[in-house]
Amino acid sequence: MAGPTTAERGADEDLDPGPPPRRRLPDPRGLIAAAVALVLVGGASVWALYGSSWLRATRVSVSGTRVLTEAQVREAAGVPLDDPLISVDLDGIESRLLDELPRIDSVEVVRSWPHEIGLKVSERTPVLVVEAAGNSGKYVEVDAKGVRFATVSHAPEGVPVLELAVSRSGSSAAGPRRFGEDRLVREAVRVADAVPAALAHDTLVVKVRSYDSISLGLTGARTVAWGSAEKGRAKARALTALMKAAPDAGHFDVSVPTAPASAGS
Repeated sequence: MAGPTTAERGADEDLDPGPPPRRRLPDPRGLIAAAVALVLVGGASVWALYGSSWLRATRVSVSGTRVLTEAQVREAAGVPLDDPLISVDLDGIESRLLDELPRIDSVEVVRSWPHEIGLKVSERTPVLVVEAAGNSGKYVEVDAKGVRFATVSHAPEGVPVLELAVSRSGSSAAGPRRFGEDRLVREAVRVADAVPAALAHDTLVVKVRSYDSISLGLTGARTVAWGSAEKGRAKARALTALMKAAPDAGHFDVSVPTAPASAGS
């Protein structure tokens, strides 16, 4: 059998890529220079963040307050001024504010480079007030979560007074023995929140006798038997319709919203 021709051998030689080119190793001096540069940049960054006077906490801004003053918030926050901004404990500031100022519902603590700590406050809003113990003439504000958060000298305008007229004796199945006072307060909050907006400023008192016996005292000596806090929206709609149908009535009963009733004039 004949061997490969000269042309075939030439074609094979053209296809042979030959040995791969040798890779040149990086210049050690270049690697050392790059490493030194990284160390210098890192060191400069650490010094700028922790050691220099350029990035230190020198100001505290406060926003979102309504009743609290900015001075009260700054004092409770206890921001360590002149410390490196990067090392200020934001979680610690938040904890101090929530612990020392119960009126604050939430707060966002942020760094604002190069020199400022920002405190964005959200205050609790009272939906009910409770007379303080001891007949002191003061009131304790209660928010929409049922949290009692502040004592004030006067009830805020437009905020109903909560009267807890529950019996502490006997074995009432819907009384404080079963649900506890805090639970009854939360139920009263639910009722206050469900009152139609048009009646909110006319609502003077939310009275709780038991879990399923809550009533409203309105302006003009009018009263509303609400029942429990369940089906609040349906009761609000029934009350609105009932008051339009019987505007001169003195008492309204929406404890069963599918069968509301009114009486008196």
